[in-house]
Amino acid sequence: MNAPDHEFIRRFVKERAAIVLDANKGYLIDTRLLSVCQAHSFEGLSELVTALRARPSGDLAQDVVEALTTNETSFYRDTSYYEALRDQVIPELIERRSAARSLNVWSAAASTGQEPYSLAMMLADHPELDRWDVKILATDIDEKVLARAREGEFSRHEVNRGLPAADLKRHFEERDGGYRIRDSLKERIEFRQMNLAARWPPMEAMDLVLIRNVLIYFDTATKKTILSRAHGALRRGGYLLLGGAETTLNLTDEFDRVKVGRAVMYRVAA
Repeated sequence: MNAPDHEFIRRFVKERAAIVLDANKGYLIDTRLLSVCQAHSFEGLSELVTALRARPSGDLAQDVVEALTTNETSFYRDTSYYEALRDQVIPELIERRSAARSLNVWSAAASTGQEPYSLAMMLADHPELDRWDVKILATDIDEKVLARAREGEFSRHEVNRGLPAADLKRHFEERDGGYRIRDSLKERIEFRQMNLAARWPPMEAMDLVLIRNVLIYFDTATKKTILSRAHGALRRGGYLLLGGAETTLNLTDEFDRVKVGRAVMYRVAA
């Protein structure tokens, strides 16, 4: 792909998904779009760009955006955050919401499902919540990875990345050389396609929001917009979790920065 085509793809992805691809990431664009070329029977990347210029919406456009979206994930990714959730945040939220007996959690970059399923397993460790109205919303811009997440099927390699043996035994059943999440856990999660950089649909007030390892792909203006919307989506006393390399510093002062164990989180003032 030549330089003008690279620039077109960078602009296209930024306009559609607010993802910023550095000028030196041409190799990444070339590599990831090869599968799109094959799926749409293009002879090369230049032909793909020509078609995309002619048809800037539809399946091809969605496939290009999804191909350039990073979907790295694992169960209980970054253990310090899950330790903080288990030891302090979830017990605090349960106490805070005891009168309403409801809890809303949002995994805003769900990918293939490991994060929302990790949250569901952690909440399942609190049997008192069985009598609560507990909702887990899982969203992602990529409909293909959401389809995988809805299936709840994982390879041996995937379950070996961070999943404790006790959780594997309790919440999964072995199937076709891999593992499938039990329906009792899967039915607690609603999977929905959503672009964080576009207008957010109406949603219930959240107690816990995870937007982890996503902001690093956006420009400053988009980061500020997403953080402001996240603040508006959370109840008083609710928590926002970002990735280890992400922060609200110089972006917003709407959150209180709190250290919970080894993790840093962001809380809406109660």
